[in-house]
This record gives sequence, structure tokens and C-alpha cells, in this order.
Amino acid sequence: MSCVIRVRVPVELHAVAADGSGAFALATPLRVRELLALAVREAIGTRAPADKFLRSMHRTLSGLAQGDFTVDIDGRSFADADAVVVCGGTAAVRFYVRRRRHAGTLR
Repeated sequence: MSCVIRVRVPVELHAVAADGSGAFALATPLRVRELLALAVREAIGTRAPADKFLRSMHRTLSGLAQGDFTVDIDGRSFADADAVVVCGGTAAVRFYVRRRRHAGTLR
């Protein structure tokens, strides 16, 4: 079973107004870190304290940078938080663990 976090992608209204391009309303370019922020906020809830959100984001970005997991956004895998992904409406975000952490032996 796969857990999916669905996030609403914000529309870049300034780009639509300034350039007169409706394409930005249909497909918005975002950095992976921005989508991760939306996914973390969705996962912990909108009423979660700001410090919890910041700690969760720090752990998420750190784990991604260390290669603990990859992020799948609408079927494309990303390992870099600064990569740009284009999505519109909603984005399906999935996390895939790359390597297993070995627990110590139980005695």
C-alpha cells in the first residue's frame, strides 16, 4: 500500500497578471522544496505550531540531501530539493526510502 500526500499547487497570479499568460494558471513551476513544504504542512496539519513545521521541514530536507529517501512527484523521482517541477492543480507526493537503517541487535 502506498501513501500519497496530495497538495494543492498555488497559482502564480503575479506571472499571469504581468505576462498575461494563462499557461502559468495551468502549470506552475515550483522547486521540490516548495512542494515538500506543502506536503509537510498537509501531513502535520494546518494548526500545527510553526516550530513543529520548521523542525519537520529541516528533517525532511536533511533526509533528502543525505539520500535517505527520494521524492516522487506526479510520477517523477527527485533527489534534489532545488530541482524544478512543473505541476498544476494538485500534485501527488510520495516518499520512497532508498536505504534501510539497520537497527542494533536485540539481546
